[in-house]
Amino acid sequence: MRLRTLTALTGALALSLVTGCAQGDSTGSSQNTVTYWLWDANQLPAYEACAKGFEQENPGLDVRITQLGWNDYWTKLTAGFIAGTQPDVFTDHIQKFGQFADLNVLEPLDDLGIKESDYQPGLAANWIGQDGHRYGAPKDWDTVALFYNEKMAQDAGLTAEQLGDLAWNPKDGGTFEKAIAHLTVDKNGKRGDEPGFDKNNVKVYGLATNGGGDGDGQTQWSPFTGSAGWSYTDKARWGTKYQYDSETFQSVIDWYFGLAKKGYLAPFSDYNIQSNQANTQVAAGKAAAAFDGAWMISSYKGFKGKDIKTAPTPIGPTGKRATMMNGLADSITKASKNKAGARKWVAYLASDKCQKVVGAYGIVFPATPAGTEAAVAAYKKKGIDVSAFTEPVADTRNFRTFSFPITNYAADMFALMHPAMEDIYGNGKSVSSLDQTNDQINLILSQ
Repeated sequence: MRLRTLTALTGALALSLVTGCAQGDSTGSSQNTVTYWLWDANQLPAYEACAKGFEQENPGLDVRITQLGWNDYWTKLTAGFIAGTQPDVFTDHIQKFGQFADLNVLEPLDDLGIKESDYQPGLAANWIGQDGHRYGAPKDWDTVALFYNEKMAQDAGLTAEQLGDLAWNPKDGGTFEKAIAHLTVDKNGKRGDEPGFDKNNVKVYGLATNGGGDGDGQTQWSPFTGSAGWSYTDKARWGTKYQYDSETFQSVIDWYFGLAKKGYLAPFSDYNIQSNQANTQVAAGKAAAAFDGAWMISSYKGFKGKDIKTAPTPIGPTGKRATMMNGLADSITKASKNKAGARKWVAYLASDKCQKVVGAYGIVFPATPAGTEAAVAAYKKKGIDVSAFTEPVADTRNFRTFSFPITNYAADMFALMHPAMEDIYGNGKSVSSLDQTNDQINLILSQ
């Protein structure tokens, strides 16, 4: 769920009330306690183990961890900033960062000595605000790959080597579209590339859906827009203009959602953020493959009666593969009641000591190379090949990695792009409608 930024304009307006609000302490923070929030239940045991190590090294300091579901997490955090009940430290998302920094609710972390060279490329740099101060200590990272049902692929005559060497283009879809079409089967047993295929009565879609993708398309269209050479904004970080009006972007979107019109991509109506995401469609046997993030590795591995393999994202018109490389961070709240303890805890979280512990659980890829190595080893013990996720980081010659768009007014961008992309995907609206949406976003960004 980390991929979705669900803060709407109402959230942005609520956060604007933070400045000057009451700072009463109801978090339980004290000079002996550091409160820490995270949203991923799967990672809770790993960070509880880190807390034990930290407490042993810092007698008299206790870490109190609270885990909340994704939606509740951001709602409660927003309310906490307003009411003064925020934690000392929290897991931060790059799309929230710009808004939080602008509203002055984050504590600068310049004194922690965070070095970019100590982490996987780009992770540390993303958390520098427009004012030049650091507001996040690198925590972990993820990339996107193609998960596929091995038996369905074998039944279609597709080998692991073929699926690992797919290429695409926005004109005819290349070998990627051919593979997805061949993996698609209608209720009469006809494949998507066979005469008589009924696109209106599909039993198994070649590609599952993760929805319209909002303004980032992390597990939807971003591997394609990225490998076509497109970028979200005019600059890698703190861009001043979004580029959804680009001819390149719109041609890719037109082709990608066109897969649904052909019957190869599950329709928009099949997607539900609560109950029917791409992994659920694959688990139910209603889709043969899905683009998804590294945080979902264990989920796909756990499907009963199904052997799910992974392949790298397809090669695009630029000659490279592409994937978003997202990285979470730990941030300290400006109203923390125990900033000294919070700084010690965040420094520990960002160190090899903690990140190697987290990596050993085989749930995520920690931000430091040593932490990543521990995670790869842990996945290997579980019999899971994670090379489709790690190669993009190691092989910059053949892969392009990129971040979520890092700008101000991310909530406003989401509020405009979410319905715009759903209209294109679900209602057949022209991609040219994004010209107006892009103008609206850039008007807000220019304020």
